[in-house]
Amino acid sequence: MKLTDKIALVTGAGKGIGRAIAEGFASQGAIVVVNDLPNSPDAPDTVAAISAKGGQAVFFGGDVSKTAEIDALFERIKNTFGRLDVLVNNAGITGWGTVWDTSEEMFDAVMNTNLKGTFFCSVAAARLMRHPNNGGSIINISTKAASLGIKNLSAYAASKGGIHALTKQFAVELAPHNIRVNTFGPGAINVERNLHDDPDYATHWGAVIPMGRTGQPEEMVGPAIFLASNDSSFVTGQLFYADGGWSVQGRLPENSLDAQLKSNEGK
Repeated sequence: MKLTDKIALVTGAGKGIGRAIAEGFASQGAIVVVNDLPNSPDAPDTVAAISAKGGQAVFFGGDVSKTAEIDALFERIKNTFGRLDVLVNNAGITGWGTVWDTSEEMFDAVMNTNLKGTFFCSVAAARLMRHPNNGGSIINISTKAASLGIKNLSAYAASKGGIHALTKQFAVELAPHNIRVNTFGPGAINVERNLHDDPDYATHWGAVIPMGRTGQPEEMVGPAIFLASNDSSFVTGQLFYADGGWSVQGRLPENSLDAQLKSNEGK
């Protein structure tokens, strides 16, 4: 029970990796604030799943692309719990598009959710973590697309690259307050979105991953618990990948990238 009584906020926790992390934190004793869009049909299911296993969770809705909703979210956390110990900046959108057809609207949506949301959620969290609340841990969820050229993902890559820079900057500025800031990047994971966009996702990506398979959302829980717990008490400003070795070689399944772009055209 490495997270006993810690208050942990996981953004974008309605499904996928966010839900897996929220459930994993609760299993380790954390009280989990499940965040997703206010009208999310999935977030209540995450809370119900945690409760069914004897864990503690609440759903606080809020769109992290909007600073007013971020402020309201953290004010609610402050009024309810008085502190925050862990933030997982998981909420994000992909924004598929070639460099030729990525619209300003799409670019802004990706940046506002992924980069602006991470920035302002982290600042708001740090205010609740610093003295007299003894610090905390901020965990950013990234991707290898931020450091490896992958077609059809320019806006997404730019937003996540910004998160890598923020991780270093915040780690330095927040260290005196005993607030640690780290990032890890999942590889090809069998989340609903990927499997919907490319029904052969697991086959296409498994062929280019050294371990010979794609990952499961639950396999991202261990890295998140490590960064949230005292096991990583001297770790800050770091970036690593949980990707079955894919980032070592960086081979790309072109057929899957084309299928996912086609699936998202017009969205």
